[in-house]
Amino acid sequence: MAFGHPKGLFPLFFTEMWERLAFYTMVGILLLYTIDAERGGLGLPRAQGNEIYGLYLAFVYFTPFLGGMIADRYFGYRRSVAIGGLLMASGLFLMGMPGFNFFVFGLIGLIIGNGFFKPNISVMVGNLYEKGDPKRDSGFNIFYMGINIGALAATLIVAPIVRNYWGWLWTFRAAGLGVLFAVVLLAVFWKSLAKADRKPERVEGDTSMGEIFGKILAPAFVVGIIGYFIAKQFEMQIVRPSDFGFLVGMVPVIVFFVRLGLNANEEEKPGLLALLPIFVAGGAFFMILHLNGSAMTQWARDFTDRRPGAAASVPFFDQIQQDALPSYYTNAGEDVARPHPDSLLVVSSAEIANQFGQSRMRASAVATLDGFDGIDVQRINVDGKNKGIDPTWIARAVKVYADDQIDVRTEKGAHGEDVVTVGLADSAVPEDRVVFLREDQGGGKIPVFVVDKAIFDVMYDGYRERFGHDPELLAPGEFLQVVNAEVYQSWNPFWVIALTPIVVWFFGWRLKIGKQVPTAHKLLYGMLLTTAALLIMAVAGSMTDGGSVKVAGLWMALFYLVITFGELCLSPIGLSLVTKLAPARLAGLAMGGWFLATSIGNKFSGFLGSVQNHMEPMWFFVFLAGLAAAVATFIFLVLPKLDGAIKKYGA
Repeated sequence: MAFGHPKGLFPLFFTEMWERLAFYTMVGILLLYTIDAERGGLGLPRAQGNEIYGLYLAFVYFTPFLGGMIADRYFGYRRSVAIGGLLMASGLFLMGMPGFNFFVFGLIGLIIGNGFFKPNISVMVGNLYEKGDPKRDSGFNIFYMGINIGALAATLIVAPIVRNYWGWLWTFRAAGLGVLFAVVLLAVFWKSLAKADRKPERVEGDTSMGEIFGKILAPAFVVGIIGYFIAKQFEMQIVRPSDFGFLVGMVPVIVFFVRLGLNANEEEKPGLLALLPIFVAGGAFFMILHLNGSAMTQWARDFTDRRPGAAASVPFFDQIQQDALPSYYTNAGEDVARPHPDSLLVVSSAEIANQFGQSRMRASAVATLDGFDGIDVQRINVDGKNKGIDPTWIARAVKVYADDQIDVRTEKGAHGEDVVTVGLADSAVPEDRVVFLREDQGGGKIPVFVVDKAIFDVMYDGYRERFGHDPELLAPGEFLQVVNAEVYQSWNPFWVIALTPIVVWFFGWRLKIGKQVPTAHKLLYGMLLTTAALLIMAVAGSMTDGGSVKVAGLWMALFYLVITFGELCLSPIGLSLVTKLAPARLAGLAMGGWFLATSIGNKFSGFLGSVQNHMEPMWFFVFLAGLAAAVATFIFLVLPKLDGAIKKYGA
C-alpha cells in the first residue's frame, strides 16, 4: 500500500501521465502544424487541417470501443496497454519524419495504439480495488490528476519549448520518447501490476464480436463510404467529404443504440433509454471542449494579443515565446510595433514565399532570390553542425531540395484566397540549407524573412489606411516576441488541477447538509456552464470588430475557467452513470456507446473549426452557445426520466 492505496496505483499514475503528455502535445500542435506556412509546417488549407484534426480525435475515441473488448477477450490489460504504447510511439516517430505519407501512417499508428491503451489502463486502476472499497473514487481522482499534470506539461512545456528550439518534427519525436518511457515504466512494474490485469476470457451474455461488426461497424462503414462519395460528387464547400462520410456513417450506430433501448425487456429498458441523453450530453460537451485544439487554437493564433506584457519578466516565460512573423500583424493593434522592412524580403510570388515559410525550397527558387539586389545567400550545414554561426541565422535557415522532389500546389482557402501547399517526396533528402542575408545600416548582416507582397502591403499600407500614420518600427533584424498559441490550451488542465478539490468539497458539503445535488442535475449544470463559457467568447468575439482586432488572452483564461467547472460536473458523472445504468451483460457495449458519442462530438470539433473560418467571431460563438443551450434544454426536459432510472437502479 502507498498512502492507503494499492501500490500499483502510482506506477499506473506515472504511466498514464507520460502517455497523456504525448497525447496532449499532439492535440496542442496538430492543427497548427498542418496549417502552418511560416515555421516549416505542412501549410495545408485550414479546412483540410481541421478535417485532419477532427478525424484524428474522432478515431482516437472510436478505437477504444474495440480495444477494450479485444483486451477482455484476447490479450488482457497489461499486454494491451504495452501494445498500445509501442504503436503510439511508432506513430509519433513516423510523424517525426519529413513527408506527408509518413505523417498519415503515423496518425494511423497513434489511433490504433490509443485504442489499446486508453480504455485498458483505466480498467487496470479499477481492478486494483476490491468491490465497495471507499478509496476507489479517490484513487481515480489521483489518477485523473496524473492525466492533467501530463496535459499541463505538454501544453506549457513540451509543445512550445521543443518546437521553438528544435522544430515541429522534434516535437513529435519528443512525444514519442514520452510514450516509450511510459511503456518502460509499465515493464518495470509488470509483476506488481498483475492484480490489475485479468485473464482474457469470454463471459456468457457478452455481446459477440460478430454482432458488433454485423450490427454496428459494417453498416457504419458502408453508409460512411456512400456518404463520402456523395459529398465528393456534389463538391460541398464547408462540409468536406470525410466529415460528411463519418457523420452519416454514425447514423446506423445511433439507430442501433436507440433500438437497443426500445426493444429491451421491461427491467432493462429504463436504464438503456436513460443512457441516450447521457450520450447526447457527453458528445455535445466534448464537441465544445475539444475545440481546444481546433477553433480555440485558431482563436489564440489569430485573434489573441499574445504579447506577454508584465509576464515577460517571469522566469521561464521567455522559453514559451516565439517571433511574431508577418501573419501576426495583419490584425494587430495600433500600438504593436512592426518589423523593420529591411527584416523582410518581399517577393511577388506566393509560391516562393510559401516554399520559404514551409522550409522546403526548390533549388531554382533559391537561385531566383540569389539574384535580388543586396541579398547574400549563405550556406548552413545541413547536418546542424554550425559552430560559430549566429543563432539568428540558423533560425531563419531553410532546406533546399532538387526541383523534382517538391510538389507545389495552389488551392482555394475558406475566403477564396489562394493557399499554396509545398509537398515533399517521402524519400527526399535536402541537398543544401541556406539563409538569406541583407547588410544592415551598421555594416553587419541580418537574416531576412521572405514574405509575399500581399501580406507585406497589409502590414504597412493597411496600417496607414486604418490608423492614418506610419507604424512604429522595430530595429532591423528584430521581431516582436509573442506567446506560442498552443500555450493557451494549458488553462484547461491548470483549472482542472486547481478546481477539482473545490468541486469535490462543494458536492460533499451539499451531501453533508442534506441537500445533495441530484446526479442527473450535474449533467444539466455541466451543459449550462458550457453555454455560459461560449457566451463569454461571444462577447470577446464582438470586441474583435469582425476579426480585424486582437483581444486580450484573459478571455481564453475565463472561457476555460467556466467550461472546466462544467467538465468537472459532467464528465466523471456521465462516465459513472454509464457503468451503473447499463445491464451487466451490456456494460462493455454501453461504455463503447459513450466512447462513440465522444467520437462523434470530436469529429464535430474539427468540422466546427472549419466553420469558424466562414463566420464572424461573435456569431460563431453565439451559434455554438445556441447548440449547447439546446442540449441543456433537452437534458432539462428528460430530467424526470433520468432521475427515475437512477433511483430504480440505485445509481
